[in-house]
Amino acid sequence: MDEQDTASNSGILDAQTVQIMVKNLPAEAFHNIVETTTIQCGPPPLGLSRSMSVPEVVGTSDQTQINLIASGTDGPSTSYVSVTQNADETSKIAAADSNTSKQSYVPCKVCGDRASGYHYGVTSCEGCKGFFRRSIQKQIEYRCLRDGKCMVIRLNRNRCQYCRFKKCLAVGMSRDSVRYGRVPKRSKSQDHDQRVSSTDSISTQEQSALENKQLAIYDVILSISQAHHAHCAVTEDKMKNFNRKNSTLVEKIELPEGTTHFTDEQMECQRLSMWSQLAKLITPSIHSVVEFAKRVPGFSELTQDDQLILIKAGFFEVWLTRMGRMFNRGENLVTFEDGSMIHRDELAVVFSPAFVSSLFDVAASFNHLNLNDTEVGLFTGIVLATADRSGLSDSKAVEKIQDKLIEALKLQVSRNHSTEESLFASIIMKFPELRTLGHQHNELLKWYRIQWSRVTLPPLFAEIYDIPKHDDITHVVPT
Repeated sequence: MDEQDTASNSGILDAQTVQIMVKNLPAEAFHNIVETTTIQCGPPPLGLSRSMSVPEVVGTSDQTQINLIASGTDGPSTSYVSVTQNADETSKIAAADSNTSKQSYVPCKVCGDRASGYHYGVTSCEGCKGFFRRSIQKQIEYRCLRDGKCMVIRLNRNRCQYCRFKKCLAVGMSRDSVRYGRVPKRSKSQDHDQRVSSTDSISTQEQSALENKQLAIYDVILSISQAHHAHCAVTEDKMKNFNRKNSTLVEKIELPEGTTHFTDEQMECQRLSMWSQLAKLITPSIHSVVEFAKRVPGFSELTQDDQLILIKAGFFEVWLTRMGRMFNRGENLVTFEDGSMIHRDELAVVFSPAFVSSLFDVAASFNHLNLNDTEVGLFTGIVLATADRSGLSDSKAVEKIQDKLIEALKLQVSRNHSTEESLFASIIMKFPELRTLGHQHNELLKWYRIQWSRVTLPPLFAEIYDIPKHDDITHVVPT
């Protein structure tokens, strides 16, 4: 066996004699060529000779021309590849390639720090992940001293918690993800596809304008969400701690001996007494709705008279929207804020059987929409800011407030219920039903307003429904 066969069988390739057939060999293959006379390699690919001619290096150290003669195992040369590469550039590229995997990272969409994964719907760091989780679980209400326009970056992300929380919502973090678990992978891919398509389809300026508009909408969503969670006693989290108890609107009455039925006068007194008890159960909600209204964006800029008109005219509809989940159609009970459970038959005595039946029907249909607390809050804000209430001095300003809330609700619903295309329309269709019930309730109150002197009501309840109040009487206690 000659020297060439020995070298071939041993796997040691002679730099002077080794040849290989290559077709369309990429230039990248020569980036890391080293100066050596022999190359140790494994078994040759099928159809190729073990013999490879090491490329001939021609030129100076600044610029190197690599010539490779390629030939088949049993035929003449088939191609000639000439690669010209600057040696300094090659070394820089190689160094950059080796460091790319170490230096690159995915930024947190909230503060720009290194993201640790996909948390609550977006890629975020551990700090923002924990901050968002604590904010939701503890229902913290933040305040901003700079009109909600603070920049949120890694270095100052702890300075303004309000703007940081707003940024979390703006980039897509979901409250429901904190409560109910991970976001499905399909949602992740859909979110990524939507971002890529939107970036490709519109210009940078339009994208910036769109982001600013969405941030303004998310600011509205955040304000309403915080106001609702802070000033509504029947949110999902608060309901978990409810201490429910059977209760009644009927006070104990001592009947004269031998009495078998009530007179009309006694029936009216009993009805007024039950209405008074119901008023005591509803009054805490009035204070909550007033505090909520103060925090609706733009509401405090209205005149005092317009604010009062909106609260008075819309209170019952807002109350019913909030209390929808407290109507138990199966057991015919309504649970109030203090846990008292009142049977629908007693409510029918105070109002009317047909009206109470409508209340239960509307509540059931509203519950069927499966809205979360933020969406309920946005809806009640829209109900509150109804521009056609009688007596308003600036209905256009009210309409602007409502338009912003409608836009915010639409965005919130599209994000949380992406597969339910008709949900937003179904929500909007609840407005006529609520207005009808509000009108019927106001008609039923006319009789009670006439009987105001025969019943004592909580002052706040009497004020919200424009029911005359008894004059304060000073009792002189003898000494």
